[in-house]
This record gives sequence, C-alpha cells and structure tokens, in this order.
Amino acid sequence: MVIKDIIQAGNPLLRKKAKPVKGNFSQEIKQTIVDLIDTMNYSHLVGIAAPQIGKNLRIFISEIKTTKYRDNSEKSGLTVYINPKILKSSSKKVTDYEGCGSVAYSKFFGPVERAEQVVVEAKNQKGKKFRIKASGLLARVIQHEYDHLEGILFTDKLTDWTKAMSSEEYIKMRSKNKDK
Repeated sequence: MVIKDIIQAGNPLLRKKAKPVKGNFSQEIKQTIVDLIDTMNYSHLVGIAAPQIGKNLRIFISEIKTTKYRDNSEKSGLTVYINPKILKSSSKKVTDYEGCGSVAYSKFFGPVERAEQVVVEAKNQKGKKFRIKASGLLARVIQHEYDHLEGILFTDKLTDWTKAMSSEEYIKMRSKNKDK
C-alpha cells in the first residue's frame, strides 16, 4: 500500500490542465490508479484526481461509502475514470457543501452550485469505454474531480464565502440535519 501526499492549494500542479492518457495503459498508469485508490481510502475521501498526487494525467476515481453522516442511498462502487468527458449536464442546479483533500487537508467546506445530473464518458482501468448517468452526490463528485483535471478547485466556485466553515462545524451541521 502506497499512500501519496495530497498536494495542497497553492501548488502550481493543481492549476495545470491535466494531459490525456495515450495508448496502452503503462505500468505508470496502473500504479497511479493503485496510488489513487490507496490514498483516497486512507484519507477517507469520496474521490481523488491524479493531479492531487502529483500526476499530470486525466484520471480520477470515485467511491461513495456509507458513513455515520451518509446513508446507503448515496452509495456507489469504486469507479476509475480515464480521459473522462462530461457529455451532458442538467440545467437544474443544486447547491451543497464540498470539501477537498487538496484544500486544507479536507478541513475546509463551502457551498458550491453544480448540475444536479451529469452524463460522463470515460475509460476504465482495463481500457474499456463506459458511460454513466449520475445524480446526487455522485454527480457532484464527478464534477468536482473533473474540475481538478481542468486546474479548477472547488474554492473557485464557492457561492457564498460567508457560509464557509471548518470540517468540525460541517460535521456538526450534517449531524443536526440528519437528526431532523
């Protein structure tokens, strides 16, 4: 198991547009995917993109697990997205809180408006093309991680800086909302 350091906001690597993965998937690509999975799981994230671990490649992964703050209805399996393209975004937008492993090590949250649904096309780790129509948290994660490939951080899209908060306050807020 290799846990990579998650690059933090301010590092110029996070602002570069990631390069497409070309040709057959080399050992470097396979190792990048393993490193992303290990780092995401270790850091308790729902997604992570290659630029966040210092790889300028168009790869991200997602996995939404049940936690004490998130129920089974939002659960999705581990998915690897190589050279993803968002083909469609719904016109309906939803604002919800986001955090990021690259922004204060996931200790900062703020409201971001995103499309409620997206359709994304990518290749998986075996090179097979797939398409997913996602909504809810998975749609948000896909858009967030896709932004990383474009050199965009969620803080660039905050809708109201006065509602930004620490992870501790975010957890308290989510706990209160869950109890209602």
